[in-house]
Amino acid sequence: MTRPIRVFALLGLVAFSAAFVNGRTEPVPQGTQPANVTIIHAATMLDGRGGSQRNAWIVVRSGTIERIGSSPINIPNAKLIDLGAATLLPGFIDTHVHPGWYLDKNGKRNSNRSGDTPAEAALARAGNLYVTLMAGFTTIQSVAGPEDLELRDAVARGWIPGPRLLTSITQLSNVRVQPDSLRTLVRGLKAQGADLIKLFASQGLGSGGAQTLSDEQIGAICSEAKAQGLRTLVHAISAQSVRAATLAGCNQIDHGMFVTDAELALMAERGTIFGPQVCLVLQNYVDHRDAYNFSDSALAPLKNALPVASAMFSRAVKTPGLKIVFGTDAVAAAHGRNAEEFICRVAAGQSPMDAIVSATSAAAAAIGLGDKIGAIATGYEADLIATEGDPSKDIGATKRVVFVMRSGVRYR
Repeated sequence: MTRPIRVFALLGLVAFSAAFVNGRTEPVPQGTQPANVTIIHAATMLDGRGGSQRNAWIVVRSGTIERIGSSPINIPNAKLIDLGAATLLPGFIDTHVHPGWYLDKNGKRNSNRSGDTPAEAALARAGNLYVTLMAGFTTIQSVAGPEDLELRDAVARGWIPGPRLLTSITQLSNVRVQPDSLRTLVRGLKAQGADLIKLFASQGLGSGGAQTLSDEQIGAICSEAKAQGLRTLVHAISAQSVRAATLAGCNQIDHGMFVTDAELALMAERGTIFGPQVCLVLQNYVDHRDAYNFSDSALAPLKNALPVASAMFSRAVKTPGLKIVFGTDAVAAAHGRNAEEFICRVAAGQSPMDAIVSATSAAAAAIGLGDKIGAIATGYEADLIATEGDPSKDIGATKRVVFVMRSGVRYR
């Protein structure tokens, strides 16, 4: 997060704290009780499952969607929110982020050498969550960061405004750890409160992306996670590592920069979820090379990967039956800009509506919350946003969020 964005986010946090009363984001006159029923009207609604409705009326009671209609609804003492011409959608879900990464007071990607105090680090990370929520992302999945436990709990308790947060706490990547010991590590992460298991099956893009963990190690992690009721998300760059993770029965594979059509078809056949990244994280590194201390040689493979990622994604969306979800890999300086990934995905060949579904109902199913969030449906959590313009016709509207509600609480 750049210094101006961080200041903006922290000012927003202060303003939010001053206005947050009895679960609402505006002052409540002393002596009155806020209604627990809200009626929302929008000219257009996208339900997150590929459907749309004109002139939508939504009843939210105690944080849950109670009713959906196409004509005015009158409930005594209910609060009315008229969104006018804005388009109502389910809150977006980003299945791959790193909210613990921020730009320190020296403008560098935070590290053990940053010199930031614990309070400064906490505020910066809270700021990351705030700008992400304001961008319309009401749920995120953080894949590696021990600070996530505190962030997750602080949001859940209402201490700070932010998206619902799921976390892997850390990542499993040590090639010297034996399979049985990896199984023990999986059980330990569950005991710590992990929502999923993250593993590195390959090198990073800058190192070439070759497979690192053995097939046996990958199989041990993914099978033990399944036995413990946990999902797995795999960092895999090379075709070989993607194939190994797919055959091991892992749930979701991210990146996949160098996959061939054979691996794409295999993932579709096995029902493996694919979470590729097309542009945001790569372009963010290019635009903030000084913050990451990238040399020309270190930056070159990231810059060169931009057209490769676009071409890979174009092939992925043409693969019959492949489950593709939205995940940006947002890191320091990219938080709050998550919607930029939508633009690149559509430019690479995904339809606007499919892009929206990938970040709503498809993403919710991928993270195990498909019966609670990701759609505007009766009985679902009232995670709702609105955009200026219809993103199913103009995907750029995803960057023009004018209304945000999570679990029935209005934040914007």
